[in-house]
Amino acid sequence: MSLLRDLWPVFRESDWRPSALARRLFGTEERDIRTLCGMMMDSDGDYSSLVIAERILDTYERLDHAARLDFYTFLNLDFDLDPALVAEKARDYAGEPSPETLRALTRAAEPRRQELLRRLNLSAGGTRRLVQMRGQLLGAVREFPDLGRLDVDFRHLFSSWFNRGFLVLQPVDWTTPAHILEKIIAYEAVHEIRNWNELRRRLEPDDRHCYALFHPVMEDEPLVFVEVALTADMPAHIDDILDADRAPVVPEEATHAVFYSISNCHRGLDGVSFGNFLIKQVASNLRMRFPALRSFATISPAPGFRRWLEGRPAADGGPPPTGEPVPPETLLPLAARYLLEAKLPDGKPLDPVARFHLKNGARLERLNADADPSPKGLEQSLGLMVNYVYDLARVEENHETYMKDRKVTSSGQVRRLLPT
Repeated sequence: MSLLRDLWPVFRESDWRPSALARRLFGTEERDIRTLCGMMMDSDGDYSSLVIAERILDTYERLDHAARLDFYTFLNLDFDLDPALVAEKARDYAGEPSPETLRALTRAAEPRRQELLRRLNLSAGGTRRLVQMRGQLLGAVREFPDLGRLDVDFRHLFSSWFNRGFLVLQPVDWTTPAHILEKIIAYEAVHEIRNWNELRRRLEPDDRHCYALFHPVMEDEPLVFVEVALTADMPAHIDDILDADRAPVVPEEATHAVFYSISNCHRGLDGVSFGNFLIKQVASNLRMRFPALRSFATISPAPGFRRWLEGRPAADGGPPPTGEPVPPETLLPLAARYLLEAKLPDGKPLDPVARFHLKNGARLERLNADADPSPKGLEQSLGLMVNYVYDLARVEENHETYMKDRKVTSSGQVRRLLPT
């Protein structure tokens, strides 16, 4: 302790304080973000790298939209890999497949911007800020698809940084700290939570549960969360779940666990898959707590259905020209065609919610007309909602079938709705 007391004035007065180090690194002039990135890549000191990373992120967050586009383009071009060097190192490795030539090939094949992003990630709050950066980048990629090269690097790094081994599943209930509950309200993407009373009805009753995934460096930020209702039957209407006057179910007597809302919280994590892990882990936890549960299902929207339907002529099942409601006996066969046969060019289902659940190993179980009369439900799917079932003994098989053959695993009840 005596030695530490003697050394403390030296550390306190040294030039290694952040403000003093910043003056030595940057002087008194303002550095543009390109210069800062060059300094970052040239830096060989951990502490100086942290100070430069902080300055880069601070500078980025002050950029307007046009300047951010310039920054993305700069990273896309100036921090790209060198194809000629990659080809050279690949030839070297083909001629002599040694650890040294493999190491050289690996270095050449990685764009320099990945190392830049890694260094930025080490700064205080770096992960959170890079997630926000990627969220803004994704908007730019729609306008300038070539920026998708930069997004490939983000996705590659995020798939490691948000590996399921780093994620923590936590229950969210009415006793959870208020600043996290506020984010549940803000991030709810399926069924709007309009006030604290509505949130309380979803979290406090014994037959209602909510689970969220967290990352240790973003511990106050849920990444994705699922809301679950314990019920006696598989619901055919969203009011069976959300009605304030519903009859509660004794949890120990419930036979169905219904995932009625799954919300991703950060646009910057789009494409980083949490759903499979989340659903299976929550189902396992609930089954251990409530052994009477025999079915794990959803009541899900079909957000692309109305748009698909309106793109079809009336003679081919499109909406009637008068704009009158489509009766269930007409709507359900059309919905079956949409969910079973409407595909993207790569063979995946057109509906994004169907893609999510089928990829996670669910079965398309039942279609429900007039299930969501809310303005959003009518706008997206003419009130249609879908039950997907997670048979825990079959989810892996269903997942493999979907990933290999793009096959939609469905019940006979849904298939029989198709015209013969």
